[in-house]
Amino acid sequence: MIQAVLDAKRRLSGHHQRTPVMTSRTLNKKTGADVFLKCENFQRAGAFKFRGAFNAMSKLSGADREKGVLTHSSGNHAQAVALVGRLLGIRTIIVMPQDAPAIKRAATEAYGATVVSYDSENDTRENISARLRKEKGYTLIPPFDHPDVVAGQGTAALELFECKGPLDLLLVPCGGGGLLSGSAIAARHMAPKCTVVGIEPEVADDAVRSFHTKQLHTVKNPSTIADGTRTPSLGKITFPLVLEYVNDMKTVSEDDIMDAVRFLFYRMKLVVEPSGVLGVAAILSGKIDASGGRVGIILSGGNLDGEVMSKILA
Repeated sequence: MIQAVLDAKRRLSGHHQRTPVMTSRTLNKKTGADVFLKCENFQRAGAFKFRGAFNAMSKLSGADREKGVLTHSSGNHAQAVALVGRLLGIRTIIVMPQDAPAIKRAATEAYGATVVSYDSENDTRENISARLRKEKGYTLIPPFDHPDVVAGQGTAALELFECKGPLDLLLVPCGGGGLLSGSAIAARHMAPKCTVVGIEPEVADDAVRSFHTKQLHTVKNPSTIADGTRTPSLGKITFPLVLEYVNDMKTVSEDDIMDAVRFLFYRMKLVVEPSGVLGVAAILSGKIDASGGRVGIILSGGNLDGEVMSKILA
């Protein structure tokens, strides 16, 4: 699997942002650790999702590109697919819930994608995508459960290790597990002794339960402010990878998440969406004791509505 991540790094070269790794003396003092933040909120389209989308779509044949690319996403993967489609000249169709963050839908449409809305209480994005794929022949690039997407997402952690060397602990947000499994594969190659922990919201803890029971669990549209983690479950590809490469899974509360958003905004002047701060939430809240270690944390994205940010800061 590591070869796929290394190949993805080569494909992405010159097309993506090699995002900065930032530190905070205040964060280090609070946690008793040396903490390194991989800032994917500065990635193209505002999140790590660009990596996986570009890696997968750049590998498509001419015939598949001609058909057009379909995906389902609440926002960040939608924007990434739309942007990559514009860059590569591929038509993109995005299935998106009606309650997706307005800023993410607007950006997706601005990149030229056609958005198909649905009511998440009455249907699922997977069902709608399956119908469209059957009717129109589109090529599906799912948000996380795809080997090329996983490999692309793993390049974020790969760059972190290349920049800062071996780490004792790597904390990664988890929704569908694409970023987590790709990052864990990179960690196993770059720093075999590094402990990799996936972080989820308490109210969207399907991956945590799946990891600890070794049986796949699901959630239905969980009411977390971290909208990027509302995926119903880990995937057929990502679940086995998480079991093989990830060392542990933990949860954080909604209050923990909002505290972390506020900390990054006020202390580091970083705008990071709730889904992106889960690792910081875990160490600030004490859910994970990182004292004395060298800790890497992936800040997965920075796309959030002004209304949501105002609510958090208030």
